Amino acid sequence: MSLDPGTKGVALEAPDPFELRVGLGETVPEQTVQEALVSGDMGFLHSFTTGSAVDGPGVRVVAWTTGCMWRCRYCHNPDTWTLRNGFPIGVDQAAAELRKYRDGLRIMKGGFTLSGGEPLMQDRFAVKLFAAAKQMGIHTTIESNGFLGNRLSDAELELIDLVMLGLKTWGAAKHKELTGQDIEPTLAFARRLAALRKPVWVRFVLVPGLTDDPVDMANSAAFAASLGNVERVEVLPFHQMGRYKWERLGRDYLLKDVEPPAVDAVESARAVWRAAGLEVS
Repeated sequence: MSLDPGTKGVALEAPDPFELRVGLGETVPEQTVQEALVSGDMGFLHSFTTGSAVDGPGVRVVAWTTGCMWRCRYCHNPDTWTLRNGFPIGVDQAAAELRKYRDGLRIMKGGFTLSGGEPLMQDRFAVKLFAAAKQMGIHTTIESNGFLGNRLSDAELELIDLVMLGLKTWGAAKHKELTGQDIEPTLAFARRLAALRKPVWVRFVLVPGLTDDPVDMANSAAFAASLGNVERVEVLPFHQMGRYKWERLGRDYLLKDVEPPAVDAVESARAVWRAAGLEVS
């Protein structure tokens, strides 16, 4: 099943993932949704973006899925929390969209990144899309919080060249307060990736007054360094680009008065991760 973008007046390819999108899959029957989640023959995407240089190595095509079980207080795309806010699209159609860029991606040493939302909410669709990308000879990356990593077999993880893993904070209580979910499944997935020697880039969002505790960062860094497969850590400064989405969706945004971290604060945070022996950007 696919959706003609013209019927909604919204193109599948978006200029950036910060565009607010809601209700694009609301007419899909519930039975069809459940069957799609089991088979992976159809998925729900917020959008495609092309030419990204920040979502993995080289120049990337990024597919942004909808559906996420976390409720991160600083999330800049809360419209991706809801599965039906995305386009319903057949896996063959999604693969055909990716195929348009195959040659350019290989020339520019880039690839395909599946992000979200949380892509593993649609794990069967993700697996089929990664398999199609690998058949095209395209480098594959998933950006995930790792909470549902146990949905993928070791063989299915072989379809993914790089995992960009979000480490949000340290400590069970703080993690629960920040995301609404337990930290242990993410840590267990990280350990499993280490055992498989799967390359990992860690992503950490620096939010003043929320994730900037030096001790917590040091604990996260020590954990990442202990794995032995973390190639890079990206410390991402908090921003307010998604605030309007919270307001438009009628959600209570608790960080509306939080300023982005100062340059020296970002550098101090990066120094904490570097002190653990990690490459940091």
